[in-house]
This record gives sequence, C-alpha cells and structure tokens, in this order.
Amino acid sequence: MPRMTLGLAYDGRPWRGWQTQPGGQTVQDTLEAALRAFIGQAVPTICAGRTDTGVHAALQVVHLDSPVDRAERAWVRGLNANLPASVAVRWARPVPESFHARFSATGRHYVYRLLVDPVRSPLWAGRAGWCFRPLEVEAMREAAAAVVGTHDFTSFRSSQCQAASPVRTVHSLDIREHGRFLLFSLHANAFLHHMVRNLVGSLVYVGLGRQPVAWMAELLAARNRSLGAPTYAPDGLYLTGVDYPGFDLPESDNSREILDSV
Repeated sequence: MPRMTLGLAYDGRPWRGWQTQPGGQTVQDTLEAALRAFIGQAVPTICAGRTDTGVHAALQVVHLDSPVDRAERAWVRGLNANLPASVAVRWARPVPESFHARFSATGRHYVYRLLVDPVRSPLWAGRAGWCFRPLEVEAMREAAAAVVGTHDFTSFRSSQCQAASPVRTVHSLDIREHGRFLLFSLHANAFLHHMVRNLVGSLVYVGLGRQPVAWMAELLAARNRSLGAPTYAPDGLYLTGVDYPGFDLPESDNSREILDSV
C-alpha cells in the first residue's frame, strides 16, 4: 500500500477549517470525498497542521496510504477534477512509510497579511486582516524580536488549545511593508492554537501606541493570555509551508506567492 503525500492549497473562506466535522464543510471532508471519487473507496488523511475556520493555505501537506498505485500527474489531475475551485492539489509525491505529515515536520511557515487603511476594502474581505489606524512599524519590529527563540507562549495561546506543552521555538518573525499592507512572516518548529493571530494582535497594540515596545517581552514572561490583545481575525492568515528535512518534496515554503500577491 503506497504512501502518498499531497501539496494542497485552499481559500479558507468557504470552509469551517481543516479538520473533519459531523456537519462537513471542512477541507478534510472535501478532500476525502474527492479521494473516494478518484480511488473508489474511503481513505483517511493526515495533515501537517490543522487550520481554523477562514484560515488559508498556500501549502498544506497531507499524507495518505493509498490502496492503488497511480502516477503523480494522475493524482493531481484526478483529485482536482473532483475538488471545488477553492481547493487544489498542487503536487503529489510517493514517500516512504516512515514519512508522517505531522510528526516528520520540523517547522511551519505562516504569513499574516494586514491591510492598513482608514477605509475597509471589499476586495480584501476574508483575504486580509484590517487596521484602520496608522501603525508604527519600527516599534512593532522591535517588539517582535522579543518572541524569537524558545519560550513558553502561554500568553499567546487559545484557552481551547490542546497542545501538551506551551513551549515553542520561533525561528523568525519578520514584518515587511508593501504599500497599504503589512506582511508578517513567521517560522517556528510548531504553533499553538491561535498563536499567530494572538502575536499579530499584540504587535498591532504596540504599533498603535497602546503598549510600549517592552510590553511584548513582559507579556511573554507573564504567561497569562488574559493580559494580551484580542485575537486578530483569521482572514489574513496563510499557512505557507512545512519543513521536512531528509524528504524529497517539491516545496517547503510557498510564502512568496502571498508576499508577492499584494
């Protein structure tokens, strides 16, 4: 039974997140329905990271154990023929049985796209977060430096988070200006539930002048979610890649597609 891995992209707006739910309308439910149509039987899937309602993916990685052996091109064309316009398989690749989409991953990449404009844009509704006040970007960059490294991220963790430990290693958190947009690029070994959106929310507080630069380090040390800023909207959040050292996969980080699309 060959193990296959798929590189998936999706617009999160129509979906109730990745993970299957009794009422359906999730990316996993939709992908597994396409697999049933393509293969002729039910096949379970495992992803690199479960995305929430409204969160997008430029590159989600999924593995499955297939009862059939087909060419990589056939997987891409066959599945995409059975998927809606908001979901697409970018590539397919056979992998050894030792590969696991979640547990083989050593890092995840996210981009958060924030529109900074006095007036909301209907063209970016559901595709970017929005802040209607100007932001002090240099202060935000200084504050962001405090969270790089290995820390207890309880202050940026959802109360519904089921992770066994709040400790994560953030390799980088960069903030880039692009016209009316701020683009937050984050790379970590893994992320807690709502961690990226909570980091963005607190950095926006610094950018607005509601909190000083030093507050970010103080908030991190406090290990208290109730002291942080509100969770930012899912609209601007994109999973852009996953690191799999030792495995020959076509892409590890597709963030350029998001960074260059504004």
